[in-house]
Amino acid sequence: MLRLLVPYHHGDLRAALLDAAEDLVRERGADGWSLREACTRIGVSPSAAYHHFASRDVLVRALSQRVLARLGTLSAAVPGTDPRQRVIAIAQTYVRWAISDPAVSRLAFSAGEPDAPISPHPHDVLAAELDRLSLPSADFLVWAAMHGLAMLLADGLMRFDDDAAVDGETARLIGALLDGLPAQLGPHPRARSAHTDRRGSADEHGGVEDLGSAGSR
Repeated sequence: MLRLLVPYHHGDLRAALLDAAEDLVRERGADGWSLREACTRIGVSPSAAYHHFASRDVLVRALSQRVLARLGTLSAAVPGTDPRQRVIAIAQTYVRWAISDPAVSRLAFSAGEPDAPISPHPHDVLAAELDRLSLPSADFLVWAAMHGLAMLLADGLMRFDDDAAVDGETARLIGALLDGLPAQLGPHPRARSAHTDRRGSADEHGGVEDLGSAGSR
């Protein structure tokens, strides 16, 4: 639902600008709008926005962080304590999220920085569960599988009858992948996206906190 001409009240301009930017991304994609248009949406001047975002790029990075934090919260909240089932549930959550909001999900991984203060970060939630399965290097493969399925569905290259069928195919895909993974995996590939490079940074600094299992206790 669009939030048009939201009155500006002291203290909520930053959030209102992020809301307007998110709506514009849904309508036009990541690149089809300007900071001025986001300001017009909420009835403020660009000069007011500059107190929070020096440029459109800064606003986009902040939106990416907010969207990823939202996804991280959804991922950490999947039910159960068994790590295998939680990995599958995280993948199902991701696929449903990505196909329900494709423009915003694409933006989330095309902007930002690997060290951005995002908590819980969806990559960390997934990696924590794979650590519990003694598959600490499998996060790239699992992420590639669930992201690939999500993009095929979002682009209309695959289609299922309903959400239950999407969940079932996601579970089949991730379950088969986990069953076929060796204990020792190869190195992480070089990543173009700052966010998909996050796990490599975590490896260099001693791993990630067990966010997923902590959320299930």
